[in-house]
Amino acid sequence: MTSAQATNSLTPYIPWTDARGRFSPFKLAVFAGILLPGLLLAYGLVAGTLGSKPVEAAIHETGDWAIRFLFLSLFVTPLRRIASWPKLIQVRRMLGLAALGYALTHLTFYAADEAWDLQKVASEIVLRIYLTIGFAALFMMSVLGATSTDGAIRKMGANWNRLHKITYVIAILAGLHFFMQSKSDVTEATLMSGFFVLLMGYRIAHRLKFDIASPITLTIVAALAGLATAGLEYAWYAIATGIPAERVLAANLDFSYSIRPAWWVAFTGFAVAVLPILVFLKDRLFGNSGPRVSSART
Repeated sequence: MTSAQATNSLTPYIPWTDARGRFSPFKLAVFAGILLPGLLLAYGLVAGTLGSKPVEAAIHETGDWAIRFLFLSLFVTPLRRIASWPKLIQVRRMLGLAALGYALTHLTFYAADEAWDLQKVASEIVLRIYLTIGFAALFMMSVLGATSTDGAIRKMGANWNRLHKITYVIAILAGLHFFMQSKSDVTEATLMSGFFVLLMGYRIAHRLKFDIASPITLTIVAALAGLATAGLEYAWYAIATGIPAERVLAANLDFSYSIRPAWWVAFTGFAVAVLPILVFLKDRLFGNSGPRVSSART
């Protein structure tokens, strides 16, 4: 095999090239964004800026980024419809693999924190339910990662789509794992779960044949997701902690201390609702530079 042939055979696996093997600035930017949290974490470990328990900090940081990239991968399909941005689909696999990579690093740091006692790590995963849930999510993510190649997609055909629908199960398990390991302060876990509710709201609205490129539809979904997030936070404190849930619910209307996750979810949804308006204005001012995304189910 010549060097040119070898390069061409590797082209589909180079993260900054598109499906035709051409350089893609967009994919390069996404790839750099994926690497940045890991590089900053590595610097923190080397420079000693992660506090008195750096490995524990690394466990939490990698876990946070795993669920963030997982949800970003789920956001690709609704966003490409909302923003009429077909090329966004090019980075969905990259974001999913990033979630898997950070999740595996998350487990690796946990093993390091246990002095690489793999027998203890295995027993903890079996005995601690939140670790069992997290490991189940990681196992399913690994299966999806192993079947994410073009060859696997061609070989599996329609079964590939059926298998990859377990991404939603993974997201639910990851969110539950996040809640359970957060103990009393579940602000970040609530925020991530609220974003998942928002994402599912887009998908449900699309399946019910609402126009999710409509600012009205998107605004309604944002408002409902914000209310659902407040309800999730209330339910968690009511069931799992000794903190009065009513105080947490009332805190959503008190902005003197902090802005609660429900509002961040709603504000994010309202910002997304502006996108179709911006797309419309762009098309009117500059013309439609490409094909619009079909509203048909994909």
